[in-house]
Amino acid sequence: MESAIHIAKVAALLGDPARAAMLWQLIDGRARTAGELAFAANASAQSASGHLAKLVDAELLQVDTQGRHRYYRFANPTIGVALESLAAIAPRPVLRAVPASRGTPPALRFARSCYDHLAGELAVGLLTHLEDKALLTRSDKIFEVSARGEKAFRQFGIDLSTLRGAKRQFACGCLDWSERQFHLGGALGAALLQRMLEQRWLLQGQQARVLQLTPSGREGLKDVFGMRI
Repeated sequence: MESAIHIAKVAALLGDPARAAMLWQLIDGRARTAGELAFAANASAQSASGHLAKLVDAELLQVDTQGRHRYYRFANPTIGVALESLAAIAPRPVLRAVPASRGTPPALRFARSCYDHLAGELAVGLLTHLEDKALLTRSDKIFEVSARGEKAFRQFGIDLSTLRGAKRQFACGCLDWSERQFHLGGALGAALLQRMLEQRWLLQGQQARVLQLTPSGREGLKDVFGMRI
């Protein structure tokens, strides 16, 4: 019952469109000023100040003071993950199209980090490919690695036995908020992203959480997993 009360309190905070807009403005991981967040929410400075105070009190945001400015950001990475999950189950607008310039930035949509694993078009496409090539098999949201998959992941330098012994789920589907399809999460998803970064298949973009696919990454995906970009 206590957990239900806490969930209800957080839901009430997110239920206000202005507060939801402010939080969504922070989804790329960058800190922003109260003025920037007020503009995003189409709110007055006084109203925005009240909203931000509530979000800080609820430990959804934290604020850093630098000179005359106060910068707001997520209190921890799981806030962004939770927002992405809500965005994934939210119904799409059907009355009018949203101009591309006001939608998800293309770079953020193509490849980004989702907590500690890969998300975006690239991640969804990769998971679909791994299933099509029978490297992974799915039962609902849970994935297992086939014999062919064991060989491919081992070739890529991923120790599956260690991952299976971890205290987290081995491999699971994580609903992608921009694509509305699963990308690969769990210990295997995290190890895959870490290895792609180590091999410089992916590089951190200028924006927080944005990832850039390199030419060697394109070649590596083709050579190791048979995926053509």
